[in-house]
Amino acid sequence: MNYDNIEILFVEDSIDDATLTMRALRKGGLSNTIFHVKDGAEALDFMYCRGAYESRSIEIHLKLILLDLKMPKVSGMEVLEKIKSDPKYNTIPIVILTSSKEDPDIKRCYELGANSYIVKPVESDNFFQTIKDLSFYWMISNQPQA
Repeated sequence: MNYDNIEILFVEDSIDDATLTMRALRKGGLSNTIFHVKDGAEALDFMYCRGAYESRSIEIHLKLILLDLKMPKVSGMEVLEKIKSDPKYNTIPIVILTSSKEDPDIKRCYELGANSYIVKPVESDNFFQTIKDLSFYWMISNQPQA
């Protein structure tokens, strides 16, 4: 696979949530190339071109990372901290997309440099609209740092 044309990294361990989110992004008209990984360890391997992703060029930067918090192996919080502390990657917008409404999680994510924190709506209509709005804002309206 050519990993160099990927624009959005989507990190989500729940297959059901991943399927719903990917469907919502496509229904919302997002045509960007999205790559889904199932845990934080795989996300870091992707970012740093290790393991299965060693053929990916480290020079190619993503436009957006959608990141769940509660995952096996390496948590989303750890992924956020690693990426935002790396000068090579810290300008990539990271949107936390999680079911956690816990104030300490929200506060810590913003302290670590998250660009947005979105609690996944339970109701499917609200979920689709939230994801559509999210994709429109981050991929069309937002002007990234050069």
